[in-house]
Amino acid sequence: MKVALFGHRGKVGSVLGPALQAAGHEVTPIGRSDRIELVRGHDVAIDFTRPDVVYTLVRRCLEEGVPCIVGTSGLGAEELADLDERSRSRSLPLFVAPNFAVGAVLMMRFAAQAARHLPGAEIVELHHETKLDKPSGTAKATAALIGEGTPIHSVRLPGLIAHQEVIFGGTGQTLTIRHDTSSREAFVPGILLVLERLPTLPPGLTLGLDALL
Repeated sequence: MKVALFGHRGKVGSVLGPALQAAGHEVTPIGRSDRIELVRGHDVAIDFTRPDVVYTLVRRCLEEGVPCIVGTSGLGAEELADLDERSRSRSLPLFVAPNFAVGAVLMMRFAAQAARHLPGAEIVELHHETKLDKPSGTAKATAALIGEGTPIHSVRLPGLIAHQEVIFGGTGQTLTIRHDTSSREAFVPGILLVLERLPTLPPGLTLGLDALL
């Protein structure tokens, strides 16, 4: 595929670009000073940028007729609904995921199952000190699965990458489900899976890697 990569100098993008090329994809890195029209003619645009710019970038890519894969946190419900409508009107797939690590998706799935059997839960998410959004998109998605209003505790410290644990409590017992990302290479297999399945996705928003597993 011909891939336009936004955020190619970032923590994820700098790992993702070479991995996409190694998998046989043609990658066009697009930076802040480049014109958005550069996405024209690409099979897909991938966004790993910043919460404050992701909505505008994705909207512009859809306007240029390019499907999008989004790994940037920070899109609100109204923005997702708007992008869903725009992608449907242009018959384009739009894939958004809070986390592309397969293990993290499984952690969320297991947590949803545990929530049916244990009465209390709290989420602790830990990320590197430069992560801008708090709580993380993964934590908010997990809370939505196990019960709105689930407390979320956010930690931002040097030396961390991306970690989350969900602690359940019941009479005389606790259960902890935890996922740790030790390298951003963990996100690559999930992104490659989305690229493989992109031509089969329906127009409009597909939310979460879980939809493809």
